[in-house]
Amino acid sequence: MRSTLLWTLLLVEVALGQACLSGKFTDSGQCCSQCPVGSGVEVPCGKEDTKCALCPRGTFSSSEDLQPCHPCLECPPNVPTSAPCSASADAECACGAGFFFDAHLRDCAPCSTCRRGEGATRPCTQRGDRRCQICGPGTFSEERHGTEACQTCTRCSDDGVQIRPCLPDSDTVCMDKKLHIMPHGPLVTPLWPVREEKEEKDEEEVNRSQEPTAFPPQDEGGSSNIVAYVSVLAAVVLGSIIYVAYKCWRSCKQKAALSKARAAELGASPEGEKLQSDSGVFLDSYSLQDNQHNKGTKRDSKLDNRLYINLPPHRQEEVERLLQEGGGRGWRHLGAALGYEPEQLDLFGRGEAPARTLLSSWAQRDGSTLGLLCSALARVERPDVAAALNHASQGASVV
Repeated sequence: MRSTLLWTLLLVEVALGQACLSGKFTDSGQCCSQCPVGSGVEVPCGKEDTKCALCPRGTFSSSEDLQPCHPCLECPPNVPTSAPCSASADAECACGAGFFFDAHLRDCAPCSTCRRGEGATRPCTQRGDRRCQICGPGTFSEERHGTEACQTCTRCSDDGVQIRPCLPDSDTVCMDKKLHIMPHGPLVTPLWPVREEKEEKDEEEVNRSQEPTAFPPQDEGGSSNIVAYVSVLAAVVLGSIIYVAYKCWRSCKQKAALSKARAAELGASPEGEKLQSDSGVFLDSYSLQDNQHNKGTKRDSKLDNRLYINLPPHRQEEVERLLQEGGGRGWRHLGAALGYEPEQLDLFGRGEAPARTLLSSWAQRDGSTLGLLCSALARVERPDVAAALNHASQGASVV
């Protein structure tokens, strides 16, 4: 009966907001008092309340609790004491910068560093080592030997698109929406080079001309059907002619740009590369020079007709890596040899893999064969990349 009354009183105290801070009670139900800072328990709480006493010399108590006073830290002879021990604070041993005093080793130890993907939750001080924790959602740390807390992840702007999310060990990767990186393998729609406004208008006109025309209502004599059929047939024929003319014009423009780039390297006029004839055939003087210099190393004639886009993806990656990492002339020189303008090459260079973007763009052109690519590589003095192409062609069957 008495114990039931004591528990009832305890519940009433908790309900009134007077909960016991120490969490212990006397036999009579009274909350055990905690010893203040600088004093320790002399007689534990039991039948009567806690009895406290000031910490004697050589001991301390830095918090309110039900514990006795703790012995003071003694610095070893080789470590000076930066702060003496008092009744309310332990002694401090002065270790150098980047070190803390290890109480277990009783000596100075180097401060730990956080690994990549972790951030510091407590700095390294004379009293303790640094504490690290894995970066939570929305934060990251790329430092391999970090000493700071996790950083806030970057958010892509309205003009950018996220191509890789933020991870504990890496920040968000954003890219301009206008810049597209070409993937490996055959592509349906070429994205490079950027077409001019005139080309876009011409293509819109071609698409508009190929749209089906609505048939007029059929009259009783059937003459309306005949007129509609003739109109549709004429529109289809006209649209086909315009489309073929557009493709021919674009192909000639690309060939002219390639001839101009080649002529700029030799200091010759691009008009000297073209045979003035109705067929519009271009004479590749570079290929003739390559044949003169490489008479002793004849290549398989089938290699010239094989398309670069049909190479296995791992072979394409090898060629891209050599152009990206190789010393001397790299992907930018090759792009000039293939007929790209400096503005287009600058646009490629804004991406993470400009060599991949260049070769993916060039692979969409007509006649993008391995033979033409090897010829361009010879002009920019990259025989190592040409050798990789020749090696890749031995195990591939390309149409």
